[in-house]
Parts: sequence; structure tokens; C-alpha cells
Amino acid sequence: MINPKLFRNLDYIFILALGGIIALSLLILSSANLTLAGAHMGIVKRQGLWVALGACVMIASLTVDYNQLKKYTKPLYIVNIILLLAVMFIGTTNKGATRWIALGPFDFQPSELAKIIIIITFAKFLAERQGRLNTFTDLLPCFIFVGVPMLLIMSQPDLGTSLVFVAITLGMMLVAGANAKLLGGLVAGGFLAVVGALFAHFQFGMWLPLEGYQLMRLIVFIDPYIDELGSGYHMIQSLVAIGSGGLLGKGLYQGSQIQLHFLPEHHTDFIFSVIGEELGFIGAGLLLVLFYILLYRAVKIALKAKDLYGALLVTGVVSMFAFQVFVNVGMTIAITPITGLPLPFVSYGGSAMVSNLLAIGLILNVNLRRQKILF
Repeated sequence: MINPKLFRNLDYIFILALGGIIALSLLILSSANLTLAGAHMGIVKRQGLWVALGACVMIASLTVDYNQLKKYTKPLYIVNIILLLAVMFIGTTNKGATRWIALGPFDFQPSELAKIIIIITFAKFLAERQGRLNTFTDLLPCFIFVGVPMLLIMSQPDLGTSLVFVAITLGMMLVAGANAKLLGGLVAGGFLAVVGALFAHFQFGMWLPLEGYQLMRLIVFIDPYIDELGSGYHMIQSLVAIGSGGLLGKGLYQGSQIQLHFLPEHHTDFIFSVIGEELGFIGAGLLLVLFYILLYRAVKIALKAKDLYGALLVTGVVSMFAFQVFVNVGMTIAITPITGLPLPFVSYGGSAMVSNLLAIGLILNVNLRRQKILF
């Protein structure tokens, strides 16, 4: 049970910002799916059920002191690997990707839960190595620890979620005291290696562990009109949708790009484009402000954490959310490649919503227990 006195520590501004994001999500989803054979409210109801389930999971997670999680990091890591391996054998395939496990009428996506598990387990892994993250030899075990589940996710293939693992790893390692110059050098070297590999692929046909559509997404990011009716179509239609929204938008349920289905995946990957077209710069700006408040308050919670483990838990979640928001919004306005990453709490999806609310539970857990209750 939760000691009622712990609620004195609760960050209510953080919770209000989260509530605002979810409320805006449910509102815009009703518009994004208005023309789906009259099933738009069904989509909203299902998302509402996922929110309710996620809220229950989040509240339940608060009953256990986050430090108790340290006892279960090894079995959690093993379960994580087993779930990701199970996708390879019993997973269902959709649009060329095998990322889901069918559970009756629902599809469970283990990679969403994998992000939360890696944050919980990697936090302990790093906390035990505090002060011993100065050389490449010190950092190598960290990369292997995260690299195993990350490679399994890449094989699905899911490049976007794999990149989220990179963001989580770097953010948590910096807070744990890893050598910042060494990390920066490794990131720069990795970036140059990727650029070199892409050049070698397109110039000399060198093999890359990427699907053809993933490579095309990188190409059309530079110029979507190279393949305007193929790989560049999503980005072009997204730019048209957001650009046509102007300052105030065309109004809820009035977006032509959305309602006439010019923009694909407008209830998942491109939900931000719906907001931009129908609610305009004001609506899109409001959503980004709410995300800023959420992340800013989370950073404050990390700074006030009573121990390094708690600070690392919050840092991992903040790194995950910040990266996903940046990449998702960025791909709708053509400043990042299309990776298929959903917008946290806004895009439609059950596994993502429940996992994200569990991640919020980690933050609130650290927030509630940032100091001992003496009376």
C-alpha cells in the first residue's frame, strides 16, 4: 500500500500536462478516423480502454517502492529476451514487419514493453558501475547489455525502436557519469560510419542490414519528390496537411488531407499532421508546450531523486519520450527521416499506451519517494 503522506510529494503539474496530452489525443483521434466506415468512435473507445488499462497499471506500479525493482532485474532482462525471441517464431506480420504477438483479439508488441524493461534493468547495471565508466573497455559491457535486445528488435525489422534504445542508452550513461568526450566521439564515429556505409551501398552495392523501404525513406528524406507517389508520398502529404492548417487550422473534422485519406497512417505515425491541419499552429503548439511541461517536470523529478538508481530510471524515460517526440514531429515536417515511431500518448496503439503509462508510473514512483516520511 501507498503511505498517504507520500502524496505530498506528487507533482500535480506533471499529471495535468499528461492529462492534457491524452485528452487532446482522444479528441483528434475522433477526427482522424471519422471516415473509417463510421468506426471512428470505436477507435476512440478502444484507445480510451487502453488509457484506462494503462492508468491501472501505472497506479498499481506506485504501490511498490522502485528500489525493490533491483531484485528482479535479472529475470526481467531474461523475460525481455524471451519475448523478443518469441516474436521471431510466433509473431504476426503486418506490412512486411513481424513485431506483434496475437493474444486473442489483441496484438501485443513486445518491443514497446522492452523499452521499459531495459530502462529498469540498465539503471541498476549503471548504478553498480558508478565511477567506472571512463574508458571504452568500461563502456563496452553497457553497449552489449543494451545491444542484445536492440539487435533482436532490428531484426523484426524495427529501425525506429532500435534508435530509441540508442537515445535511452546515451541519456542514462551520461547521467551515470560516463566519459562525455568518449561518448561524443563514439556517437560521431558511429554517425560517420553510417554515412560511409550508405555511400558505399549506393555507389558500390555494399550490403546493409536494412530493408529496401527503409533505405528509400532515407533517400526521400533529402528530397521526397524523388519518389513522390511512392516512398516520398507520406512526407509530401504531411507537409501539405500541416502547411494548409495555417494559424488556427481548418477546424476539427474539416481537414481535407485527412478526411479524404490523402495522408496514410494519419491515426498512428502521422497523427501530428492531423493536429497541424485541423487545429493549426495554435493546436500543434499547445501539444508541444504540454510535452515540454511534461519533460521539464520529469527532469526536475530526476534532479530531486534520492538516489542514482531513481535518477537513472527517470532519465531513461525522459530520453525515450524526448527522442520519440522529436523524431515523430520531425518526420511530419521533413526534418527527420520517416522511421515509424508513434507520438507518445497521442498515436493510436494499445501496447504503446500501456507501456508509456507504465513509464510514467516509474517517474511518479521516484517522485513520491524522493524523501523519507518521518512523521
